[in-house]
Amino acid sequence: MSDTYDVVIVGGGPSGLWLAAELKLAGIAVCVLERRQEHVTQSRSLTIHGRTLEVLALRGLADRFLAKGRPIPNWHFAGLPTRLDFSIFEARYPFMLFIPQTQTEALLEARARELGVEIRRGFLVEKVAQGDRSVRVEGAGSEGWFSLEASYVVGADGARSVVRREAGIPYSGIYPTKSIMMADARVDIPAGQPTFSAECPNGGLTILPLGNGAQRVICLDTERSHVHPHEPLSEDELRQSLIRIVGSDLNLRDATWLTRFSDETRLADAYRQGRIFLVGDAAHIHAPMGGQGLNVGLQDAMNLGWKLAAVLKGDAPAALLATYEAERRPVGKRLFNNTLAQSALASLFDPAGRALREIVSEFLGHSSLNHELAGEISGFGLHYPTPLLEDNSDRQSAGLIGQRVPDCDLTGPDGTITTIYHGLESGHWLHLSLQQGARVDAPDWLAPSAIKSLTGVPAAMQMPLFQGLAAMLVRPDGYLAASSALAVDGV
Repeated sequence: MSDTYDVVIVGGGPSGLWLAAELKLAGIAVCVLERRQEHVTQSRSLTIHGRTLEVLALRGLADRFLAKGRPIPNWHFAGLPTRLDFSIFEARYPFMLFIPQTQTEALLEARARELGVEIRRGFLVEKVAQGDRSVRVEGAGSEGWFSLEASYVVGADGARSVVRREAGIPYSGIYPTKSIMMADARVDIPAGQPTFSAECPNGGLTILPLGNGAQRVICLDTERSHVHPHEPLSEDELRQSLIRIVGSDLNLRDATWLTRFSDETRLADAYRQGRIFLVGDAAHIHAPMGGQGLNVGLQDAMNLGWKLAAVLKGDAPAALLATYEAERRPVGKRLFNNTLAQSALASLFDPAGRALREIVSEFLGHSSLNHELAGEISGFGLHYPTPLLEDNSDRQSAGLIGQRVPDCDLTGPDGTITTIYHGLESGHWLHLSLQQGARVDAPDWLAPSAIKSLTGVPAAMQMPLFQGLAAMLVRPDGYLAASSALAVDGV
């Protein structure tokens, strides 16, 4: 084992593992330090949204996750009856994938290990100190005190991040105002209903299938919502709450996990301090409304990964690293607001509150509003409209900069069929000529060796993004960096 790396990642959850894999794909020396000796057996998250599936597909991995999960074409906003419709998006994955976090983490770790990422378990980081050219990470490991040095350190170590604390980055937000009960157990719900929900003046209940006969039970009991989220939850307490809400304990039994969560919501004041970066829960926490946390964390990691790799390899200037916070913290701010709003709506059970929920649910029946919120929750609606750095390419893109590039089949000049995302699997930028010989300028600051070229006609040429374009330059994370328009006859 080495004691010097290009990047040390503190935290071996989904965000840390994906970031490590991205860096190793680019040939970066990276190490993951995880304080837990054993893997977590509970699945806090159960969802992978459509844009995150695209992120996985950008590296050729989506099929591994699809094989383990169950697609759901719509999802709720604040538990309201009118569902958000994902099927309207132009995408290979216009749905949410229902998959336990334990399986997601196992697949992400497998990917990291396939690439040769060094993962050290049982390493508790206690000190992080940065200098002008490196960062030192120290703590207690399985064989005693350890000390590592890296060019950069990334905190992926959760809500109580040691890295964030050591960097002196405030974690501003809202203290918890209520707690919600959650259990993985077996209950009896009406036959033929994979999910179940109910509400009354005493509270609300949602039950989701976990597989093998088990269910995720989420219960907000107005009589128990004042209980501190760290107070243990018993089966008996949950049974009594079920009786208050639906008139029966639903034969609750065989609980394997009983816990509480709160509506505490926080956002790091900065995602970077010098050579230290934050991703995932170290940067943002919130009530688990809409199943967004894991997804936003993975997309944080994707955004940071290719940028760190480009700077470390000399393919891009160090100024590129400032765009991580510029692009991702606004996403965290939107997450902060929409989960707070959902938490408030989901907790209203008096007559006035239920009337408000009914009206908002009716509003979601309007296609434009439904599309807007579905795009935000799924990630399909995200774009980065500001050029990464000053360069010579933005004037050609006619307002398309930062648009998400959907995947589709491409027919090459020789008739060979491939896909856009297959062209991005290596982690390079992709120069895509939509007609033979068409070109678009790459940014002046980007090394030519960082770009892979491909020529092909998209099977989905009718998609708005492709119409009128002759060539496009796609970032490693699947967003449009530059484009050139088709020539007009006589011009």
